Amino acid sequence: MIRFETLKFKNFLSTGNNFTEINFIKNKTTLVVGLNGAGKSTMLDALSFALFGKPHRSIKKDQMVNSINNKNAVVEVEFSIGQHKFKVVRGIKPNVFEIWKNGEMVNQDSHSREYQKILEQNILKLNHKSFHQIVVLGSTSFVPFMQLSTHHRREIIEDLLDIHIFSRMNMLIKERLSTLKEKHKQIVHQEDIVKTKIEAQKKYIRDITLINTGETNKKKSEIKEAQSQIKALIKTNEKHLEVYNKNYKPLKEKQDAALENMQEYSAIKKSLLDEANSLVKQAKFYEDHDNCPTCEQAISLSIKSEVLNKVKTTAGSTKKKIDEADTKYNEFDIEYTALSEKLGELAYLEKEVHGNNKTIESLQLQIDKLQNEIDAPTNNNNDISTANSDLDKLKADREELFNSKSELNEQVSYSNVIIEMLKDTGIKTKIIKQYLPVMNKLINEYLQILDFYVSFNIDENFIETIKSRHRDEFTYDSFSEGEKQRIDLALMFTWRMIAKMKNSVSTNLLILDETFDSSLDHDGIENLMKILDSFDDNTNVFVISHKGDLLDGKFNNKLEFVKDKNFSKCLEAA
Repeated sequence: MIRFETLKFKNFLSTGNNFTEINFIKNKTTLVVGLNGAGKSTMLDALSFALFGKPHRSIKKDQMVNSINNKNAVVEVEFSIGQHKFKVVRGIKPNVFEIWKNGEMVNQDSHSREYQKILEQNILKLNHKSFHQIVVLGSTSFVPFMQLSTHHRREIIEDLLDIHIFSRMNMLIKERLSTLKEKHKQIVHQEDIVKTKIEAQKKYIRDITLINTGETNKKKSEIKEAQSQIKALIKTNEKHLEVYNKNYKPLKEKQDAALENMQEYSAIKKSLLDEANSLVKQAKFYEDHDNCPTCEQAISLSIKSEVLNKVKTTAGSTKKKIDEADTKYNEFDIEYTALSEKLGELAYLEKEVHGNNKTIESLQLQIDKLQNEIDAPTNNNNDISTANSDLDKLKADREELFNSKSELNEQVSYSNVIIEMLKDTGIKTKIIKQYLPVMNKLINEYLQILDFYVSFNIDENFIETIKSRHRDEFTYDSFSEGEKQRIDLALMFTWRMIAKMKNSVSTNLLILDETFDSSLDHDGIENLMKILDSFDDNTNVFVISHKGDLLDGKFNNKLEFVKDKNFSKCLEAA
């Protein structure tokens, strides 16, 4: 279990040059309040940055340094796992990244990315996505489990059940299989060479036995023909290489540029589609709401009309930009395809040159062999004896290669079986199926506590089925924001319980960022408090909220963030 203990940060975002310290284990429940911009969510960004090198919210690295002091941004987090004490220190201007274990710094010889892997894979055993499914439920920069892709859902569950080792094993087996196939390819190539040598040796033995003057003249004629073929092939190769060397590099550069442009316009289109979706949501909000859900004041028709007209104008402009991006993308796609065809033609020339070189090599061997046969004494029994001895050695080499190939074939078969077992549909799915009944039971129990009476089930492919009491089927997106948040909360509490049961990524810390401020009604808040109060003493809950007046008295401790001379400070209630 990861037991987060303290978090310290200075010159980070709006904090000044004095450390702000958060004690995670001092109280079971802590309410964090403050005005907008006072720095309440800074603790989330600091904790996420310390552990994963990136903040909780979408903030650029240079923006995380206090803009007044503009240097010495430092974040330190201390936690324990079992009997071991850890401290992670990160800084900006200057850059710092240190991992301390039991008072000693972990070796920093590796690249910073490898150093981060040590922290995530060997110490924390959870990544940024898993952290935000188990530890943090926020209103900003948080993607609920139900909105993740199937691939990312699988990553979360594999971390929870500590079965990501199978994915790593699968990768290692695939690498081993690639090596085996390469060895197999080499042996087959060697077999072909030995087979060719055997056939040539047999022919040599026959020829040396029957050689005479007529045979000698015939061999000389064959040598001449072979030399003529070699000259022709060399000339052909020179022409092919001239064409290849002249055209390959500029065509490849154009192809790479076309691909880069395709990627650029694809990204532009995605950004514009996101903008269009945002405009649709904005329009739908004003079409569906007559009152502001935050201040409950009426929204006038003139404001509605003004906003909707503005949205429609912007949407038209965005649609035009999307069409333009599509057109540009298609132009570069056509160019990329045409260039690929031309490069394919050049590749064929290169392949033909390679084939010609092999033919030249074979012809030269044939010439050398014929010349040796011409020079050898006729009817020389010693030569025949030596040739037969060499033939026996070649046959022994062929037998050894055959045995090696058979052994490799067996290893490849075993590796394919193991890979099949380690696929997502293999042993991992069987393990996940064992936990699904428990997961679904816990999810539905938490939903009932939150007064949301639906039947929620998730299958081994992480596809949800949601049914009402009347057995009507729903999707996650068909529910209101408040209902969605109940599902998000139920999933988060379930993942924490599963992690605790499995003892994989269990942690004492739970942070709810403005969860009480968004879509939960009064009953939802009361039911959520029941769940928080039911946690054991090994769980430390921090709730960041604007509703301090409604939540006062419900928590063991209260932290208030205030602005003092443009710097954020944390005050603890007496």
